[in-house]
Amino acid sequence: MQQKIDVADYYSADVFTRIKQLADSKETPFVVIDKQTISDSYDELVDNFPKAKIYYAVKANPANEIIDLLNQKGSHFDIASIYELDKVMALGTPAERISFGNTIKKSKDIRYFYDKGVRLFATDSEPDLRNIAVAAPGSRIYVRILTEGSQTADWPLSRKFGCQLDMALDLLILARDLGLVPYGISFHVGSQQHDIGAWDAAIGKAKMIFERLKDEDGIDLKMINMGGGFPASYLKKTHDLATYAKEIQRFLEEDFGDEIPEIVLEPGRSLVGNAGILVSEVVLISKKSRTSLNRWIYTDVGKFSGLAETMDEAIKYPIYVEKQGELEEAVIAGPTCDSVDIMYENYKYGLPLNLASGDRLYWLSTGAYTTSYSSVEFNGFPPLASYFV
Repeated sequence: MQQKIDVADYYSADVFTRIKQLADSKETPFVVIDKQTISDSYDELVDNFPKAKIYYAVKANPANEIIDLLNQKGSHFDIASIYELDKVMALGTPAERISFGNTIKKSKDIRYFYDKGVRLFATDSEPDLRNIAVAAPGSRIYVRILTEGSQTADWPLSRKFGCQLDMALDLLILARDLGLVPYGISFHVGSQQHDIGAWDAAIGKAKMIFERLKDEDGIDLKMINMGGGFPASYLKKTHDLATYAKEIQRFLEEDFGDEIPEIVLEPGRSLVGNAGILVSEVVLISKKSRTSLNRWIYTDVGKFSGLAETMDEAIKYPIYVEKQGELEEAVIAGPTCDSVDIMYENYKYGLPLNLASGDRLYWLSTGAYTTSYSSVEFNGFPPLASYFV
């Protein structure tokens, strides 16, 4: 059973005070984002990966306030749609700091990016590559490869995206033949990845492709896009960013020596996750039978209003409550008329026995993938509100 959370394990007193003061004046549910935390997280990434280019994965949290903050700090942006592109460019981001990182895209959207000045595109299939050649001639291409690591990531990103090494080789050669610039390789070891060795295996695959293309086809790749994967602070403890950076740098040096290519990182969760606290209210507490061992605690936020990553209980958020007292295991569910709207049933959270309707639950480290996953109007509930301090 998860014991009572100590906020001090996740936030400094100053940060929590800032968030709590605003939260006390707002109607639930909502998420409060601390911009200073995001700024500090960005600086930490730059300090630990001084030679890398940081491309913020906008899908993690597309709020204007976050994009504007990172834009001012010189961040690049990983974009997945024309809608994200319009938002980022409207806030002053130049096209040379943008990558179209989605491998699944319409030809007209490729052309839209190209007309806006974007020249860096991801791909993982021949049909998509040929679309890029027509709609974005002369652009730089990086091919996403499949990687291992899904077993050790809380939110795996394999199968749907990427291709095997032999296909990656074929695509980069074809890119050259189609008049495109074969620029690099990308991979993603899985979001909230706990095994640093996953990067070792992926970098090794990239090295094989670099060598094969240079030796046999005269293609000199320039870039490795290592995606995201660095963790936020959830219940399951993991390494700090400095440890990840030290080991990944070692992997790069072992494979590439003094000729390490351009490195791109696409952080999302690790950049904004720790900056947010989602605040919800207990709607109802009940049991399913007289002899039931567990209470069901229904809150006014659920899978359809920001907590989609509790699917299969993959992401386990720290949940803080102000009430003290004896704890008892509980099932936690959302407010909608859908039976899948249960966040935690197998993994039991310990919540106070004196918890009552109207009390608040503070879901820590919820700055990423909450507002962006929130539904528009399921059961009539509005999208999850967000506020910034």
